[in-house]
Formats: sequence, structure tokens, C-alpha cells
Amino acid sequence: MTRTATDTARATIATVGTDAAPSWLSERLADGIHSDAQRAFDTARETFIAGRRIDMTALAATLGVDRTSLFRWVGNRDALLGEVLWSLAIPTLVQAEHAAAGTSGADRIAAILTHFVDDLNTAEYFRAFLRREPARALRLLTTKESPIQRRYVATAEWLVRRDLGDEPLDGAIAPADLAYILVRLSESFTYADLISGDVPSAERARVAFRLLLRADA
Repeated sequence: MTRTATDTARATIATVGTDAAPSWLSERLADGIHSDAQRAFDTARETFIAGRRIDMTALAATLGVDRTSLFRWVGNRDALLGEVLWSLAIPTLVQAEHAAAGTSGADRIAAILTHFVDDLNTAEYFRAFLRREPARALRLLTTKESPIQRRYVATAEWLVRRDLGDEPLDGAIAPADLAYILVRLSESFTYADLISGDVPSAERARVAFRLLLRADA
């Protein structure tokens, strides 16, 4: 989806992703009507942060309902996991933006994305999920199987347009294409252990972001 200058000005780093790629569950959680879905989501999120596997049977039992009701409230396990993961990405992105205060342009984009990678690499509950369910994690986080990657790309594009304008790098690349490459770099250095057996590294991500964005040119 192409964003206009007005869209970019009105959005925030906390909202742009979900606005660009809403899901059935995200809309149920946002409308303020489906308290059952919200309760299930909140309980699942607490379970995930505690470093435990979200199990639909156990979650239904905790909520005092059957699995059929739970699926009717939140959809399947992947849908629920996707929204839990993105709900944790949002404050992480906000925190990264705050950490990059005082920078601008390419420096600010590189700083935000580096902080984001570092926070993901050091969040033990998140790394526990990657170790526990590596195939599912990669599918949900790095493919179109869930809205997460689309939301991250939309967020990166918003950053590019805000800090570099609609013709970044002297017009050498479209904002959407640059955003996609930035996200792929971010994924490579966050999930390096799952993708290639390498060690995740925010520092290597920082160098790659700055090179791509010509921050030191």
C-alpha cells in the first residue's frame, strides 16, 4: 500500500504497522467490544512473556471455556501468536525510537532499527520462543504467513519516508523497496542462529544498516 505524505505525518511508529496490515483478530481486539477475545489475548500474552508455550488447550482451561469457544474468540494458534508477537514489537519499537532521540535522517533510521534488533536479541522470553519453536517462529516472523513481516516493512517504510523523504538515497530506490531490504537485514541479524547457525548480532546489523542508508557518506 502506497502511503501519502499525510498518512506519514499522522501515523506513529506504534500504529503504522497494524494500520497497514490489520488482521481479523487485531480488529476484534481494537473495537473494544470483544472482551472475551481481549481476555484470551491478555492471558496468552502473559504466558508468552513468562517464557512458556502458548497451548490452546491449556489456555482454554485457564479461561474456563472449551477449545471451540477459544477458537471462535481469537482464531487459531498462529493467529493468536502473531498478535502476541506484534503487541510486544510495538513497545520495543517505541523504546527504540526514544533511544534514538537527538538523531535524524539515516542516522535515526539506523539507530532505531539497531536498537530494535538488540532488544530482540536480548529478550530472553523471545529467544526462548525461537529455541522452542524455530520453524513456526521463522514462518510467523519472516514470511507472509502472518501479518508481522508486512507490519514491520510498513513501519520501516514509514521511517524511510519520514526521515529520508519520498525519494531516498537521491532517488536511487523506492521507499518500499528500501524498507523491505532493511527488514531483511534486520531479520538476518536477529534470526542468524536459526537461518545460518551464526550468532545474532546487533552490531553487525548496525554496520549493515548504516552502509545501506549511506549514513557515513
